[in-house]
Amino acid sequence: MPFAEICIYQVRPGKVEEFEALMSEAKSFLEKQEGLLLLRLVRRGYHIDMEQIREGLPPREITRIVKSVKYVLYWEFDTKENYGMAQKNLYGSYWKSVEKCLVVPHDKYLGERMF
Repeated sequence: MPFAEICIYQVRPGKVEEFEALMSEAKSFLEKQEGLLLLRLVRRGYHIDMEQIREGLPPREITRIVKSVKYVLYWEFDTKENYGMAQKNLYGSYWKSVEKCLVVPHDKYLGERMF
């Protein structure tokens, strides 16, 4: 069963360009990890409220940064073991540089993909 991680990054507003450059550079490294099935990075740029949902309206663009710029990294592996090795490789290469861009330590959500 595929194993997935969702990672939430809260990036300092003054470090957005540095973070995006690091993640762009890390992308080719991450894509070479054994057993990787899917890799996606999303920058939060929109908000939707219940009124918009009820009316079927599109989300609104976020126009100001309060504390941080949020990113979601999703990556999925064929096994937990390959995921574990990829984590080791990431922490041995890019992690310290990425961590310097963050307001708070990242959140990780791990589990087996259900569908």
